[in-house]
Amino acid sequence: MTVVLTPYWSNGVQKLRVEPQPPAPPPRGTLPAAHDNKVHAIRCMAQLRSKDKSIEKYIYLSQLKHADEHMFYKLCLEHMEEFTPIIYTPTVGDACIQHSHIFRRPEGLYISIKDKGSIGQILRGWPKLNEARISVVTDGSRILGLGDLGVNGMPISIGKLSLYVAGAGIRPSSTIPICLDLGTNNEKFLQDPMYLGLRRKRVPDAEMEEFMEEFMREMCKTFPKLLVQFEDFSTDHAFHYLDHFRHRYPVFNDDIQGTGAVVLSGFLNAAKLSSAASGRPLNSHRILFLGAGSAGVGVAMQLQSFFKIQGLSEEEARNRIYLVDSQGLIFDSRGPMAEHKKYFSRRDYKGPPMTNLTDIIEYVKPTALLGLSTIKGSFNKEVIEIMSALNPRPIIFPLSNPVRLSECEFHEAVEWSAGQVLFASGSPFPEMEFGGKTLHPGQGNNMYIFPGLGLGSILCRASTITDTMVEASSLGLADSLTDDERASDLLYPRLERIREISAFIATRVIRKAQEEGVDTLKDLRKLSDPDLLKFVAGKMWKP
Repeated sequence: MTVVLTPYWSNGVQKLRVEPQPPAPPPRGTLPAAHDNKVHAIRCMAQLRSKDKSIEKYIYLSQLKHADEHMFYKLCLEHMEEFTPIIYTPTVGDACIQHSHIFRRPEGLYISIKDKGSIGQILRGWPKLNEARISVVTDGSRILGLGDLGVNGMPISIGKLSLYVAGAGIRPSSTIPICLDLGTNNEKFLQDPMYLGLRRKRVPDAEMEEFMEEFMREMCKTFPKLLVQFEDFSTDHAFHYLDHFRHRYPVFNDDIQGTGAVVLSGFLNAAKLSSAASGRPLNSHRILFLGAGSAGVGVAMQLQSFFKIQGLSEEEARNRIYLVDSQGLIFDSRGPMAEHKKYFSRRDYKGPPMTNLTDIIEYVKPTALLGLSTIKGSFNKEVIEIMSALNPRPIIFPLSNPVRLSECEFHEAVEWSAGQVLFASGSPFPEMEFGGKTLHPGQGNNMYIFPGLGLGSILCRASTITDTMVEASSLGLADSLTDDERASDLLYPRLERIREISAFIATRVIRKAQEEGVDTLKDLRKLSDPDLLKFVAGKMWKP
């Protein structure tokens, strides 16, 4: 990609901005004389739709992105609802499992434990060194609900960055997918002759700690304007490295913070509808989580904001949230537990272990049931019926990905609740007719949050990503519903408006960064809100 130098003024000083330009058209004669891009777009969509397997569609779109990046993103924006399930969840799960078998060409960086001591040298070899603005980094240790996939987790980083481009207009040349190869404990892959990663067990924590320190130090040194998103680290490592680095570098963890933010947004809208039906005040909601991993605890932490907005203290907010893991209800006298579970461990329950979900629901009497357990069918007919008996409009959010790990499906929740459910899932489900109405499933897709959060953080050059910036992205999403979407009881806006939504969220994130004093590009403080929104929208790359 060529660049031009564009003059601009900042604080009374003329400077030069590097502006990447789209690639030149192919030389005359290399395409037929009658070639037309509009017709070619139709041709590409016809080829995509001719594939009868989702993984084949994924492979085709990967090839299209390599061959014609502008066409890929143009079609992605025009067919967002069709493309998103292919380039990310749920199809990306299959793409990860098969990555070593469907691998075509390098895309991104693989940095292994063998590179310890020379990570900076590898990073400096990145061909678009000065353009780098966003990197999604995974170690492949907990991919979706699929477990330890080692370097086969790379499609997660690639897919997330494709959504940054499509959803927030971040330039493709500004993105760096990275997979850290620290070994794998997946015996199937260790025995697979085609596996692309190191054939060794995962390194001990102490060795990983040294590696991660060097990695983040060199990332900051090599790419001083880079935002780092951690993705799909194992639960303990996810919490540890977020806490360890977030105050030193611009970094966030989408599993912990992004998932929590998108669920908070959907819950805000669902709670209003539920309270309108029951007559109960918003501060009386009770939330029960099935699943207490990094995503579950991260979402629970974020949902405390809902209760604080209603005027409750932190302690009161925490007491409105109950967590269930594989051993049942989490409570203090149950015995030793992982550190990340202790905050929400119940102090007010002294009885025997409670392991049956229906018994727990009867005890807690929740208004909302959220699933991040990856246990297919755990929200069964009895569970939904009990929730419906307790609440005129029960809030049911089966958030586990992919679809085959979802706690329940949309049609089940609708039928078992007699059409009264307020539903949002992690994976997409089709709308359905029930009782003479068209019902729309919400999808708590992180794509609603992280593109706008990332774009705002990059544009104001945030030195850190604060909790209030994440919360601002969530509240911005909740406020972005149109009157028509609210009239249809939608919990999330329609995905085809993603760029409009991302621009709106980015302005909220920038304003919050300014309030927190973590913005390093101070010029944006001078802009009015309408001008800031115009500035953000103008920075979005368009294919």
